[in-house]
Amino acid sequence: MPGPLRYVFDPIGIVRSPFVERAAAPRQAVVAADVIGRIELYPGHGYEHALEGLEQWHRAWVVFVFHKNVEQGRGWRPKVTPPRSEQRQGVFATRSPHRPNPIGLSAVTVERVSDLVVHVRGIDILDGTPVLDLKPYVAYADAHPDAHAGWLAATDPVAPWQVTFSEHAQAQLEWLRLHGVDLGPAIRSTLALGPQPHAYRRIRQRCGTMTLAIKDWRVDFAVGGRTVSVGGVRTGYRARDLAANPALELHRAYVMQFSSSV
Repeated sequence: MPGPLRYVFDPIGIVRSPFVERAAAPRQAVVAADVIGRIELYPGHGYEHALEGLEQWHRAWVVFVFHKNVEQGRGWRPKVTPPRSEQRQGVFATRSPHRPNPIGLSAVTVERVSDLVVHVRGIDILDGTPVLDLKPYVAYADAHPDAHAGWLAATDPVAPWQVTFSEHAQAQLEWLRLHGVDLGPAIRSTLALGPQPHAYRRIRQRCGTMTLAIKDWRVDFAVGGRTVSVGGVRTGYRARDLAANPALELHRAYVMQFSSSV
């Protein structure tokens, strides 16, 4: 029996969004309802004509490639533990980016179309993501509110958790943002799922303190009722590592800036 045919797709454009790192991107577009971005189509293909009429639609589907997974050689996993599940699920029953074909799908709000640029809102896609296709979101055909939700049929555990930031934490996050590291969206979206350790949440509790690890930063927080209160952010490196590695200049500058608290 001959093997399956192989297909090659050429991206039609690229995403521009505020999310540069994988850890910063929200897990679902609903979390990024007010995030503004744009989709820039490549010139020389007649795409300006292909976009005619799209501005009349309120929403559109964006078909894209999880390019970071491809670049980092992450491959795919038959079973994964989604952020809202405590049990492993088959990857085809989830929205996991670790798929046999690294293709993503997201519904965005169309703000306006200008030449080869589609300005959108509610984007949850990484900056620089290759776009394969755009399709209008047809409400009567695409929305099925009575559809069963599978393993998500239980009450959504995300909504009850409120995430707050102390003034000190806000100052630290603003300093990092101005220096090219925007941890705020990742902290908020991750802790909104709950303060319990999980495959998607690197959380540890030690000596009464709870800490979330996001890349090489550590976020200290406390829990009261259904509120997660972020008290501060610190580097994940030890002092001897900071002194020995020239590449950690940002972390050294951060420690000097907030030396009284890290």
